[in-house]
Amino acid sequence: MTGTEAGSAADAARSASRRSRLRSWLLEGLSEQSARHPGPHATPRAEQQGHRWWRVMCLTGVDYFSTLGYQPGIAALAAGLLSPLATLVLIGLTLLGALPVYRRVARESPHGEGSIAMLERLLSWWAGKLFVLVLLGFAATDFMITMTLSAADAAAHVVENPLAPHWLAGDSMWITLILLGLLGGVFLKGFREAIGIAVVLVTTYLALNVVVLAVSAWEVFSHPVRIGNWTDALTAAHSSPLAMVGVALLVFPKLALGMSGFETGVAVMPQVKGDATDTWEKPEGRIRDTRKLLTTAALIMSCFLLLSSLATTILIPQADFRSGGPANGRALAYLAHEHLGPVFGTVYDVSTIAILWFAGASALAGLLNLVPRYLPRYGMAPEWTRAVRPLVLVFMGAAVLITVWFDANVDAQSGAYATGVLVLMLSASFASTVAMHRRGSRPATLGFGTITAVFAYTLVTNVAERPDGIKIAAIFIVAILATSFGSRVHRAFELRAAEVTFDETAARLVDEAARSGPLQLIANEPQEHSRREYRAKEYDQRAHTHIPGGRHPLFLEVFLHDSSDFTSDVTVHGDHKHGVRRLRVSGPTVPNTIAAVLLALRDRTGEVPHAYFSWTEGNPLSHLVRFLVFGDGEVAPVTREVLRRAEENPERRPHVHVG
Repeated sequence: MTGTEAGSAADAARSASRRSRLRSWLLEGLSEQSARHPGPHATPRAEQQGHRWWRVMCLTGVDYFSTLGYQPGIAALAAGLLSPLATLVLIGLTLLGALPVYRRVARESPHGEGSIAMLERLLSWWAGKLFVLVLLGFAATDFMITMTLSAADAAAHVVENPLAPHWLAGDSMWITLILLGLLGGVFLKGFREAIGIAVVLVTTYLALNVVVLAVSAWEVFSHPVRIGNWTDALTAAHSSPLAMVGVALLVFPKLALGMSGFETGVAVMPQVKGDATDTWEKPEGRIRDTRKLLTTAALIMSCFLLLSSLATTILIPQADFRSGGPANGRALAYLAHEHLGPVFGTVYDVSTIAILWFAGASALAGLLNLVPRYLPRYGMAPEWTRAVRPLVLVFMGAAVLITVWFDANVDAQSGAYATGVLVLMLSASFASTVAMHRRGSRPATLGFGTITAVFAYTLVTNVAERPDGIKIAAIFIVAILATSFGSRVHRAFELRAAEVTFDETAARLVDEAARSGPLQLIANEPQEHSRREYRAKEYDQRAHTHIPGGRHPLFLEVFLHDSSDFTSDVTVHGDHKHGVRRLRVSGPTVPNTIAAVLLALRDRTGEVPHAYFSWTEGNPLSHLVRFLVFGDGEVAPVTREVLRRAEENPERRPHVHVG
């Protein structure tokens, strides 16, 4: 070998080593059963005791309470001088609508699955899977826009700070992208549970807001003419109080993002420390304390929303809320600088930037928990989605595209954010309505049904006025559907059996048959047959597939249960009926289940079994479609392909005979 060839070989080896290290780093944790990242929404390990409910409230509060950074400004843009009245309507819907709904969700889904899991149980087969995939698209919209909108608002606080360098003015795009990049970098390195950090951020942020609102209240009461100016302007703009209420009812859907955080609140339920007597089936202490969490957070947020709306509407000129104005996206920060000076204002800005950035971390952790909870179980995600880092890269790429699309503008993204929030709330209220209807509680059913109607109106109004949200959600839905079904087709020939077990009768029949040599199994349709039909089936197989004589074969029959499921545990039941020995199993697909049983029989007996099939009449393409949708079709060749992929060694692969 020449020196050049040796050098090339060494370079190739180093390159291969680097690729191997990169792959190992990206796919770290792939062997885990789920991709639940140890972040804010992670499920505690069995040895963990959980946390007090008020600490977990701070965890969900980084998402919920951080909306104070931009909600008052968005409310002023949407409702103008009527912002406090529209906020009152929003508070009413929060306390009388969203809060009862999610208290019910906490009862129905106490392990953090949320309203999507409740709705999943309502529909069976492919309809249920499609419904969940659509809801996942809206959930992805909610969490993704939480990341991008929060980062954009944090960038606005950086740019508008009086102490910021002049060259930052008017360009928050690259600051937003840097914040998103830092967020992704934290998760790529390894995000650790940070309830302690969340407690510090939330308590500091709320304390600073109390100071700002107290000083604003003093400013208002010290100059009562400001209240008079506001009420005079309201009277001039609207003919009567009734007209004001009517307008407030019409515009309050634009304020809907002020209700964000409820879905996060039930997602973090596994973090809540319950009672010592709690069990998996009845975690009564966890449910009780989660309801305390939801109620306390809603009451705190309602007070802050109302007071901040009054303060910003009365003290800030309406023109300053417009795009490019000093109060746009940062109304409370504007008041902090205006009435408490640049030093306190800067401290407030730093606190706001920190909690907004951490809200993005909470949202990303939620995505990393949500996607692996459903898609791999449906067979609708590649294997690498069970690892955290590849998903982080996918989500961060989507966040960059959304930020560029909306030009890092908080107001422009608020419609998409509200759409995601409202769809999840609508699904939760509908699921609660159905749950109470099934329990026979007529008053609760009517109450939740009314809330569902209100959320439906709010969603339709929001989508009609700001269609960007539904466009973003549609993109996510189409992307999820396309990739999910592409993955399902690609993975259709996997073994797809989590575990194969034999009952006592099946084990005895298999062991008896194995004493005479390798097992012989005839694949048969599972409908009840007569002795004559079984004998005719055996004679036909012997004639066409040349089953060796001298022994009676076992009949293997598969019952289909739900072909939309991807994996399932397989239990083989044995019996002796109609003069034949039968092994009967249930599974989502016929060929994959047969392949799994054949491999289990090989491992149990130590010898490679033989399976005998008959060709199925019909078009091969239609049979392929039947296999993908209904789980049957042309069984023999698909069983052979599943076995080929599952067992690379041909000498250990069960034999498939077709005649």
